Amino acid sequence: MSDKHRKFARILEGMDASDGAGVRLKRYIARPGLEEIDPFLLLDEFRTEQADDYIAGFPPHPHRGFETVTYMVHGRMRHRDSTGMEGLLTPGAVQWMTAGRGIIHSEMPEMESGLMWGYQLWVNLPAKLKLHAPRYQDIAPERIPVLQDGDARVRVIAGSHAGTAGAAETLTEVTYLDVELAANGGFSRHEAAGQASFLLVLDGELQDGQGGYAKRGQLVIIEGDGTLELKADGEEARFLYIAGAPLNEPIARRGPFVMNTMDEIRQAFEDYQSGRFANT
Repeated sequence: MSDKHRKFARILEGMDASDGAGVRLKRYIARPGLEEIDPFLLLDEFRTEQADDYIAGFPPHPHRGFETVTYMVHGRMRHRDSTGMEGLLTPGAVQWMTAGRGIIHSEMPEMESGLMWGYQLWVNLPAKLKLHAPRYQDIAPERIPVLQDGDARVRVIAGSHAGTAGAAETLTEVTYLDVELAANGGFSRHEAAGQASFLLVLDGELQDGQGGYAKRGQLVIIEGDGTLELKADGEEARFLYIAGAPLNEPIARRGPFVMNTMDEIRQAFEDYQSGRFANT
């Protein structure tokens, strides 16, 4: 194993945003200063106890050319889409939706009060898979492997960690972990050279062993080669760790569509307006 270490290279706060029918969000990726982290196109957090911030939800809307990943920490959200698929996200559940050549879906709260807390990540698809058949993976909490890795309790949503494979089947190479660290506990992770990786601190505070420090609500872009060594600073900590292989392809995006050229974007709008997404 190399003695090189990966480290915190850039730390960002979430930006206030609104989406759907007025759902209030913190946007980390797809905002000024951080348009994407190839292959990741967007990362939003919805975390509020105020029903007015989320009750209107995300009524039916289209997507093409990428995958949406919704991870529910608290609360309940109902998914329906134009392929006839339906699922209820409960605490700890994941919705991994491949929009592919076109899908229309909705995500609506099934609660009128209490804490609604979750994350939506957009994962780009390579050009050869952008018109893949739409599909939907409704992953219940009990299907997500959980392992104890030293001081860390790790939920393996996608990819693998310490020999344990994640629950989701992915078209783009992605690792998605939910990591809980004991007070002053440590966590290490090695990635192959060239992988893009970042983490989002959900609770507590983290150190990277190289002088880097991050706290709750901050997104950390990780750079360098070798192993990332993390430690919870004092109290327990929790974070999402996400990594993937960059596609290194042109990105053309407008609203709910992400393709490689503007001609493909125009075709997406034409197909949607012509009703072709409803029969994918």
